[in-house]
Parts: sequence; structure tokens; C-alpha cells
Amino acid sequence: MANAAPPSSPALGSALARRIPPIQCLLTFEALARLRSVTLTADELCVTPSAVSHRVKQLEQILGTQLFGRADFSLTTDGIAYLAHVREGLNALQRFPGVSSTPGKRRLRIAVTPTFARVVLIPRLRQFTEVYPEIDLTLQISIPLLDVVAEDADLMVRFGTGRYADVEHTEIARDVVTPLASPAWLREHGPFERPEELDPATLLRSPLEPWRTWFAAAGLDWPEPVSGSQFNDVGLMCDAAAAGMGVALVRLKLGAPWIENGTLVRLYDLDAPSPHGHHLCWRTGAMDRWECAAFTEWLHKTIF
Repeated sequence: MANAAPPSSPALGSALARRIPPIQCLLTFEALARLRSVTLTADELCVTPSAVSHRVKQLEQILGTQLFGRADFSLTTDGIAYLAHVREGLNALQRFPGVSSTPGKRRLRIAVTPTFARVVLIPRLRQFTEVYPEIDLTLQISIPLLDVVAEDADLMVRFGTGRYADVEHTEIARDVVTPLASPAWLREHGPFERPEELDPATLLRSPLEPWRTWFAAAGLDWPEPVSGSQFNDVGLMCDAAAAGMGVALVRLKLGAPWIENGTLVRLYDLDAPSPHGHHLCWRTGAMDRWECAAFTEWLHKTIF
């Protein structure tokens, strides 16, 4: 009776080679599923975009199934299942004792509004990079209310009402607003003991924070100001108020640096809830990437 071929036999090795796709195909598939961009995948792997497409096609031919379903590189059901196995295998290879090369870092692109980035996110961001050193962050500016962001952002911080039909989202911060002015301006024009003593001509305007919100809380039946200096960035408006240009209606948490250094002071001990809030947004499927999920969880625990 013939003996079965031992595990190290050439016959078994040949069979395994036929069943296991090339490692470069697996690495390309994992990167494309994570980055959802042929260009970014090619950049990460230091190959051409055509090589990325060729490797994915080769992998799908070997497996006999389609891994990506649409032009946005969303995964099919088979693709989702296979990705879990590929990542498990790649992680096992990276953890194997004696492997000297370090795995590539994950890239996470975040679009964020300017003042929120400077006042809230940047001072805390070192905490995230210390916990997740394997994630490389790229921050880019988005425009509040207009929701203008770069197309390749993985996560987006938007400021508005929270009614976003084009993305999934979660609220990360709410705040209250109150009038602020520079001490010098207040000495020249004050004191202000009652809200009705405010002169509408001195109010700085911003579509981000309509004055009618605070007017209603103060019992003032005043219309929204239609003249005077206007700003589309809270930080710029705070700088203008600190320079003595007038009174700004500012969210307390975003205005904290100016209040703490004394360049802006409160006029009244009266706050009103802002009608807008900060929301973290993402396209469907982004939370399948662990770096997106990790940043979202950290943000919820850290911000405010």
C-alpha cells in the first residue's frame, strides 16, 4: 500500500501554491478596501494605478468571485468576508517573531472646520497619536455650513443642524452662545446692565451664529441684523471683537482661548443654546475601517 505524501512533499507544496493568491494581490486588495482609491493605494504601495487594477483583477480571477461592487470600491458580500480573512492572515504574518520590517501605517484623512480644529482638536490630538501611533493623520479644512470638503476625506467634522442626507453622522458637540467684546471696547461703550442697551449697529455678524437666538433668550423682539461686519469663521470674528470692532455672539467653548487670555469678556450672564452643533460625518462603509472607528470612539470620549 502506497504511503501518503508527507507534509513537506513537492506535491503538497504545489497544491498550496495553486490555492494561495500572491501576497502582492492580498496587500493590494486590503489597501484598496481600506483607502477606496486606486491612486491612494498605488501611492501607499509604491506601484502604478494600473498595477493596482491588474492585481485586483488577478485576485478575483483566482478566487472566482467579485470583491468590489461599485465604482466607489465598496465591497461585495464575498469581498467583506474575504477581507476579514486577509487581514487576519496579514496581521499574523506581521506578528511573527523575527520579522524585522514594520507594517505600514494607516492613513486617516479628516476634514475639519477651522476654529474647531485650532481650539478643540489640535490641543488634544497628541493624546490620539500616542494611543494610535500606527495611524498617520491628515487634517484639511472644511467650510462651516457650506459643507465644502475634499473628496478624499475619510471623516468630516461639519457644523450645522445635523440634517445630512448624503452621509452617516453623529453629533459630537453642542454649545451655548453669549455676547463677547474686548475690555477696551466695553470700557468705552459700557457698562451694559440690560440686553436692550445693546446698539445693533455694533453687533458683528456671522451666519454660523444668528443673533435672533440670543435675542429670544433675552426677551428682545429684534430682527436679525442686516448690516455691519460679517465673518464666516468664528476665530476671525473673535479676533475682530478682540480688536475692538464690536460685539460678537460666540460659543463659549470655542471662545474659551480669548476669554482665558482676557482679550474678550462677557457682557451679560445670559447664555442661549446654539441652534447648530458639530457633527462627525462619514460615507457609508467608512466605519468598516478600524482607524475610522478608533478615531470616532476617541473623539466621543475626549471632546468636551
